[in-house]
Amino acid sequence: MLMSAVLVAVALTADACVRPTLTGRIPAVRSTAGVALLCLLVLTAWGLLMLVIGKATGAAIIVGGFATLLATVSAAKRRVLGEPLLFSDFALLFAVFRHPQFYFSALARWQRSALLVCAPLVLLLLAWAILHGSQAERVWGLAISAGSAIGIALVLRLPAVARLAQDPDADADVARHGLIATLFLHAVRWRQTPDPAPLHAIDRSTFAQDNRLIVVIQCESFADPVELFDDNALALPSLVAARRRARQWGDLAVSGFGAYTMRTEYGVIFGRSEGQLGFRRFDPYLTALGETSFALPARLAPGNWRSLFVHPHDMRFYNRAEILTAGGFAELVGEERFAPPREGEGRYVSDAAIADAIVDLAQEAIGPTLIYAVTIENHGPWDAGGGDLREGYLRLVRNGDAMLGSLIERLDRLEQPVTLVFFGDHRPSIPGHVQPGGDRHTPYVIVDLAQSSRGDDGLSAAQPVGLTPAGLHQAIFESALAR
Repeated sequence: MLMSAVLVAVALTADACVRPTLTGRIPAVRSTAGVALLCLLVLTAWGLLMLVIGKATGAAIIVGGFATLLATVSAAKRRVLGEPLLFSDFALLFAVFRHPQFYFSALARWQRSALLVCAPLVLLLLAWAILHGSQAERVWGLAISAGSAIGIALVLRLPAVARLAQDPDADADVARHGLIATLFLHAVRWRQTPDPAPLHAIDRSTFAQDNRLIVVIQCESFADPVELFDDNALALPSLVAARRRARQWGDLAVSGFGAYTMRTEYGVIFGRSEGQLGFRRFDPYLTALGETSFALPARLAPGNWRSLFVHPHDMRFYNRAEILTAGGFAELVGEERFAPPREGEGRYVSDAAIADAIVDLAQEAIGPTLIYAVTIENHGPWDAGGGDLREGYLRLVRNGDAMLGSLIERLDRLEQPVTLVFFGDHRPSIPGHVQPGGDRHTPYVIVDLAQSSRGDDGLSAAQPVGLTPAGLHQAIFESALAR
């Protein structure tokens, strides 16, 4: 009893230190339902681990440490990305170890050091405990986990609890109920969300009857430096020129800050809004296989469109290989097509190399074709050879801008109608320079090449139009229709 009380106290203390809070102060006061769920979840985990390793003390240390780790990771994530730990983040665990540079860079040095020291110790403790565990304590673990799990099921049936966390608002729910209870409640609501009814295809006659080409560029961490740093001298020349020429341009209201490429990518490819997604919005690729009829390639297929997806990275990331193929992409052009970066070129394949590949694919296209490309060069963390992170970011965002200018110039030479869509997936998170809490939008432009007027030295007659990623999806789809 004493050990369980100490364990619960540790978990409650760790959870009380998680922001946001209702009062804005630490320690936080959570709801009765949140406290009850936390206690039952901690006891369930303790019992299950005790059942496996046969050591009550060892199991308590691990569960208490894990509760503390959750609070620590949530704090780091909130500091860098502006939101708490989410239930969907656990799906990225395998990706964390496969692509550690994407994630560990968000942690402070002492946090990374602590993980590197503690992880092997935990594994050694587990191995020792499993070999020397007590059968009696394993029986106790079974009883505790079973009793606590029954308690969770009963609590969830209470009308007051059934009404909790009906809206996917992580900040509000963490403030009210605590991190661990919110992770659990949101996972439950997510599992209760059904797939939508399939989207019906439109008639072939609705599509434009020409060899139209649509090129969509999802540019990593692309944002307007004028807005990021409040300095007009940092204007990107190709972005300015593209806005002058654009049929439509404006701000793209993306969901994530500093990360979560897949939220924007899903919105543009699949076209379902955050309101329609509900709890699926946090990581829509987890359930995208049930929504493939909404994907742009699937919607374009009745018009005999061929769709290609270009990304110089492992296509298993976000399960793109399976999801995008099911969504109708005829070909996935991955990292095998690109030469690895040479020394001094950075960590990732350059935007210039992707532009070259896109132009080659465009020249090879036969019939109406969609080319959807996702860049990677401007993926953080940014480093300017030991210099200022701001300068490191500016160097790479200018490469993205140069890519935009290059594509406009080169695709404009093609004989068939071309629509170029260019947008940023999210703003960068640059400690000390660009931090969460402010605007999140990124720029987008839709340019009809070889068709639109060049305009003059001022902005085009088109006024900026704000869009969501789902709204941009619809604008892209309409570009394929007869006008």
